[in-house]
Amino acid sequence: MIYFILSSFILLSLGMLLLVSYEFRIRLISLFMQILPYGKNRILAARQVIWEFNQAASSEKIQSHWHIQQWWILLAALVLFSSIVIFTLTRPITASTFEANYLREVDPQIYTLLDGQVLAPPPEVEEYLIEDALQEEANYYTNVVSAQTINPLANSVEDVHLPTTHNHTNLSTADRKWNKINPRYKQRLLMVFKIMREQHGYELVLLEGYRSPERQNSLSVNPNTTRAKGYQSYHQFGLAADVAFKRNGKVVISERDPWAIRGYELYGQVAESVGLTWGGRWKSIKDYGHTEYRMPGLKKTAEMANQLINEGQLQAAAY
Repeated sequence: MIYFILSSFILLSLGMLLLVSYEFRIRLISLFMQILPYGKNRILAARQVIWEFNQAASSEKIQSHWHIQQWWILLAALVLFSSIVIFTLTRPITASTFEANYLREVDPQIYTLLDGQVLAPPPEVEEYLIEDALQEEANYYTNVVSAQTINPLANSVEDVHLPTTHNHTNLSTADRKWNKINPRYKQRLLMVFKIMREQHGYELVLLEGYRSPERQNSLSVNPNTTRAKGYQSYHQFGLAADVAFKRNGKVVISERDPWAIRGYELYGQVAESVGLTWGGRWKSIKDYGHTEYRMPGLKKTAEMANQLINEGQLQAAAY
């Protein structure tokens, strides 16, 4: 767009100069008249060369114009080589192609499951939808506490059925981008997204993917959120994610909604079918929206975390 505007401005300036300057028009016409004979001679010379090239291929000129025939061979080779170079440079090397080649080398299992068709991540969920879902849950818990206060038969919060599940109140600083999720886990998770949508009618959204060790340490202060410290969670390695559902344009984070609970059960089944571990089977803190890929031989170190995160960003490097 910038080049178009600049070119238009230059053409407009030249046009205005032609209209207002008589001397400029005379000089331009004179220059054109000087170039015209030179250009005409060049055209005639080019026509002569083309004619000789054409005649060199005839049977009468095989002996006398053999040297020109060598140029035909050279020209054909040049065209062939140029076409190969142009095809190589203009061939679309997409992120999907790059990621497919990567998975074929490092994780043939998921590559086979995908049948070579690498899945693209969905758009990032809008921030306000997450905030609305969290506010709805906060209002629910406020009402529960109020009910416990009013009801003299309720001796504790548990008496009014507060769920003892994972705490989702710390999502305001969560990373909901896909670029730091390792492809080995990302493609398994996207396959789960696809199956849940096409076979069960549940649309999934990413609540959090990669999690920094600093954020992990801050979350571990609350034992109802997580008990894993930095580099103890698969989130730091791009091998874990938390998800929720989207229904009628709204994000549903609740783990007390029957529709959501049924969705989480299906989610766990589908996730386990593609080799993921589901947090809904944990004994201490049930985290229904959590899955992770327990990569064989993984060493939970900062160096390994950086390596796997960088592998997740190979997609951007492909461009």
